[in-house]
Amino acid sequence: MKLALYPGTFDPLTNGHLALIRRGLAVFDQIVVAVADNTPKFPLFSQEERVAMAREAVGDDERILVEPFTGLTVEYAARRGACAILRGLRAVSDFEYEFQLALMNRRLQRDIQTVFLMTDYQWLFISSTIVKAAASHGADIVGLVPENVRLRLMEKYQRGEVRQATPCLSAPYGGFRVTK
Repeated sequence: MKLALYPGTFDPLTNGHLALIRRGLAVFDQIVVAVADNTPKFPLFSQEERVAMAREAVGDDERILVEPFTGLTVEYAARRGACAILRGLRAVSDFEYEFQLALMNRRLQRDIQTVFLMTDYQWLFISSTIVKAAASHGADIVGLVPENVRLRLMEKYQRGEVRQATPCLSAPYGGFRVTK
């Protein structure tokens, strides 16, 4: 069985992520959506929240597992028995960073390949950061993220919760309340 690891922060999971997972299943027998904890980013959602939202969004497809992880992605991929790390590319700007990462992973684990899939055209402009920025100002993000994620985002922002790295041009609904 060919297992691929699809790592990311998924803060939050978008419909672009889901499309990549579904397309990855045409290549791999099983995909582990690996939700990173050790990230230089300041996620809006805790790792537990991100895992729960992703699990709900992917449903009960036995070919998709959602798991939290810490440490180096390539080492986690090796422990899980993955033959590949699945990565999405939206634009040329993604490629340089992803290429460097793939080469380092290859140096650390020669038997694990990195497989790049181009995003579907309709998701080319979507990123978790852009979705959070729009949602923080009350913009309509229907269709950009799974419905369970949209509801959780709106709930956070309606309560005024933001993280330091949440991209906002001004205060969201009712001002800021910074969380740790």
